[in-house]
Order: sequence, then structure tokens, then C-alpha cells
Amino acid sequence: MTTTMQEKICLITGGTNGIGKATALALAKMGATVVIVGRNATKTAQVVEEIRATSGNDKVDSLLADLSSQQEIRRLAAEFKSKYPALHVLLNNAGIMSFQRRQSVDGIEMMFALNHLGYFLLTNLLLDTLKASAPSRIINVASKTHASGKIDFDNLNGQGKSGMKIYGNTKLANVLFTLELARRLAGTGVTVNALHPGDVATGIGSSNGKVVAALYEFFGKFFLRTPEKGAETSIYLASSPEVEGITGQYYFDCKVKEPAPHAKDEAIARKLWDVSAEMVHLDQMPAPA
Repeated sequence: MTTTMQEKICLITGGTNGIGKATALALAKMGATVVIVGRNATKTAQVVEEIRATSGNDKVDSLLADLSSQQEIRRLAAEFKSKYPALHVLLNNAGIMSFQRRQSVDGIEMMFALNHLGYFLLTNLLLDTLKASAPSRIINVASKTHASGKIDFDNLNGQGKSGMKIYGNTKLANVLFTLELARRLAGTGVTVNALHPGDVATGIGSSNGKVVAALYEFFGKFFLRTPEKGAETSIYLASSPEVEGITGQYYFDCKVKEPAPHAKDEAIARKLWDVSAEMVHLDQMPAPA
């Protein structure tokens, strides 16, 4: 990799395995200061040491947080700001796909809380730092499953819906959030893009128990992309000069791809923003004129 990320500070959620870990390693090899977010202190520390050793870059650090908890997201944002003077790349990558219905500590369906509201709240809390660090980039890991999603404002908790259906809904929310945020950030020097990483063998399904996780890992070796392959578009969007200034797009295999038509509905994107802001108790960010 010839791209340099010297002097760049990157924050990567879900950075202890899969796509996040592979992206963190690649950016560290480019010379970036890389901060990964994990939940388990022991595992996160081990990954930091592994990335440092493999990349030859000591500027790799970590922060701990459960990104399904709004309180912990707020603590994470405050801790990052206290430790780092700038933020040039925010990669929203952490997520789950759960067959079992669970609620977050805030009483919200777990996938919606983590996969969408986690992106939404953390990004908004770090926007002032991102703007002050411009040109800077926000990258939202979505999925092709957004095409099957629907934002039902009367049932955001997905009552009566299958886990896969709710997952698709959250990935649609990622793309809609990207669209609306790009409009709100116009002219700031901060860009935001979403991506589909491909069907990747990661730990995203590990919340479904050991048997499911083992089957997923076994069949993933034959039918799914490696995390390194799945991370290629995240790495590209984080580092490539080719995407400087490009915003509000959806990428697959390092190329702009047209998302599903309902993922471009500006009215739904605006309403989702407003509802999400209420759910996380966020002061409203003014919309562009």
C-alpha cells in the first residue's frame, strides 16, 4: 500500500475482529494513529498489541464501550475528545445480526440500538471534532440487505419481525442516515459515505450462540469473503485520494453503486433523523436551507 496516512487519526468501532480489525491493521501500516473500540478489555488489548507488532506502528490505541448503550457512547465520545486533538476518519463498523430478540439497556431492540442508533449518536457527538479536523471522512458499514429493509416508524422495535428482517431495516437506516448526514454536512469539508462489504466471514453472528457461530465460521471458509477482502472498501474510503470530497454515496468493491430506490427517499431520511435524535436525546442539528 503506497497511500500514506501519516498525521491522520482514525477511530474504528468493532475494531477487535473481522472487517474492523483488518481495516485498523491496514491504516496502521499506512502510518495512521488508529484507535479501535472494543467491549472486552483483555481481547481489545491483545488486538492492539497484535496490530502494533504486525504493522510496526506504535500509534495504535483502544477505548472500551458497549455501543448499544447511549450512556457508554457518550462516555466514549468524551474520552476520545479528551485524549485526541483531532479526528480525520470515523469508521462506524460495529454491529450484530441476532436471531434472538433482545433489548438494549435503554429498552430499544438491540440491533436497532447498536447498528443504527450507535452510528447516529457517536457520529453526532464527534461532529465538532470532525469539522475542526476537516478534510475528514465518516464511513458507515451498511449491507446489501438494506434493499429488503423498511423503516416502519410505528414499529421501530421490530415487534413480530424476524431477526433477518430487523437487520435489513437497520442497514437501510445506515444508508438513509448517510444520505441525510451528507446533506447536513455540505460545505463543511466532512464527507460521509456508506458501503456494502460483501458477504464476509466475521463475528457479526456470534451473538446467536456457539453452535450457530461455529456453523457460520465453518461454511464461511467456503462461501464467504475473508475479513481482509471485506475490508477493502472501508480502507479505500478511509485513505484513497480518489474519494476526496465525494459524499453521500453508497459503495461496493471500491466503486459507487446505486442503492435501493427507497434508500434514497429524502423525506424518510429526514424523518428518520428526527426520530433518531429524539430516541437518543440529541439536540437538533440544524438542517441546511
